[in-house]
Amino acid sequence: MEKVKDSKAAHWLDKLQVEAEPGLTNTQLMLANFDLKPVEPERRQWGAWNFVGFWIADSFNINTWMISSSGILNGLAWWQSWICVWVGYSIAACFICATGRIGATYHISFPVVSRSSFGIWGSLWPVLNRAAMACIWYGVQAWIGGTCVYLMIRSIWNSWDNIPNSLPESSGTNTRDFTSFFLFWLCSLPAIWFPVHKIRHLFTVKAYFVPTAGVAFFIWAIVRAHGIGPIVRQPSKLHGSVLAWEVVKGIMSSIANFATLIVNDPDFARFARKPRDAFWSQLITIPVGFAITSFIGIIVSSSSSVIFNEPIWSPLDLLKLFLDHNGSTGTRVGVFFISTAFALAQLGTNIAANSVSAGTDMTALMPRYLNIRRGGYICAAVGLAMCPWNLLSSTNNFTTYLSAYSVFLSSIAGVIICDYYWVRRGYLQIRDLYSAKKSGPYYYSLGVHWRGYVAYIAGIAINVVGFAGAVGTKVPIGATYIYNLNFFCGFIVAAAVYYALCRLSPIPATSDHWLEVGDDVRNGSLAYGSGEGAYAYDEESAGKGGEVVAEGTRENGWADDGSGSAGKLDVPPAPARS
Repeated sequence: MEKVKDSKAAHWLDKLQVEAEPGLTNTQLMLANFDLKPVEPERRQWGAWNFVGFWIADSFNINTWMISSSGILNGLAWWQSWICVWVGYSIAACFICATGRIGATYHISFPVVSRSSFGIWGSLWPVLNRAAMACIWYGVQAWIGGTCVYLMIRSIWNSWDNIPNSLPESSGTNTRDFTSFFLFWLCSLPAIWFPVHKIRHLFTVKAYFVPTAGVAFFIWAIVRAHGIGPIVRQPSKLHGSVLAWEVVKGIMSSIANFATLIVNDPDFARFARKPRDAFWSQLITIPVGFAITSFIGIIVSSSSSVIFNEPIWSPLDLLKLFLDHNGSTGTRVGVFFISTAFALAQLGTNIAANSVSAGTDMTALMPRYLNIRRGGYICAAVGLAMCPWNLLSSTNNFTTYLSAYSVFLSSIAGVIICDYYWVRRGYLQIRDLYSAKKSGPYYYSLGVHWRGYVAYIAGIAINVVGFAGAVGTKVPIGATYIYNLNFFCGFIVAAAVYYALCRLSPIPATSDHWLEVGDDVRNGSLAYGSGEGAYAYDEESAGKGGEVVAEGTRENGWADDGSGSAGKLDVPPAPARS
């Protein structure tokens, strides 16, 4: 054994370990490191305007620009499709605020939040599920970003469109497109290096630059078309129940576009200075920002109908046509400016929705050796290695599959939100979320919470037949109708089953009254027997009338008689604060 400890392999493994609190056991080192622990006050630097900038920046991207196109192409009037965007993103904002409040109150990330509802070890599956999706989407979004780089280069050197291809046909791409993609991928790497609490500055820059370019594109298209085009005068082609179901699909597509962000919003909200900084800023900015971007996309595409005799829904395709039909200096400068803005938009979206999320999730999978930065670089490497051009060029509607699969995250959201708001009523014991003690309230059975998993599977089961239909299999019409309400069905079924199971078979560490004790999360120790009461429920954090907890008698307000038995919170309720 000593030889193994003294070997070179052991030496390098020790070198690869990431920063963690001294005194943690080997088991705790599988649950905690610097990036997983509750965010201390010094790193809580996201104010309300940072969240506003974050969502304004995120709303200006290629997918949002085109979000109304499917509804219009399927027969909706432009204003009907636009209302779907307003309604869908308003609902999504409510879900975002619901999960984000957990992170903003207790300053913990999605992987740690999920431990209370899925178990200390059971949480690894939802985390792995989210990490895998983030890696795949990173590659897909980076490929789209590569198209932006292609337009930037071509607007400077038009000959870039005709460079010789040195790649075999079997590769699925060519030298020009791969080089553009690789340049975008390479330029994205420095952004992954910065800590999450500092990356907010990228979104601030993007929030000023990208919308300005979007408005410029909007004005440019209208001027070139000498008007706003025919789409805004096009009536609805649908009536009755067909119209109603198309509206429902339009609303649900907006919500489904946010499914991954709904689950992992705590990854960002945990850096909020106080919970209300992550509430109104997100609740208002999300529907407004995404609706405005969608409106610009509608008008620009409508104008393109006049310019090119057909609506061009992709802004990148439209910019390419501008270069194809007019190579003047003014056009090239305009295309360069706008495509640069879209490249920045893709970079910010990829960092927010994918690399940070994947990095945070991978930190929970291997906390001893991975932090957010290392996980982000692994995500980028997977995004490159997966050859996303093959996925996007295939005929199996791979992006449809990814979008459809993402709504299965609704059952995870249903379990987590039900657990926090209706079962525990806002009460979490922070230190126990990092403990693998069998007597811990979140250990359940072998570290897995069977109630959470039964509810999770039930939420998937309601959608699984319709999901098969979405990716090409013929299914009954009833399953299709259910799937048209996919996110709501998955969320409601998972939440209802979880609540019923917890009522029939009560779980520990719950409160009979609404009780959030997150204000006391400071620079506390997670080590067993540390004696530091940084995660204790005290009078200052609870407000007037709270009970001061004596060290060694309770931990986080949990009455511990040494038996490890489950029980209810036995301290007086404190007023909830935003």
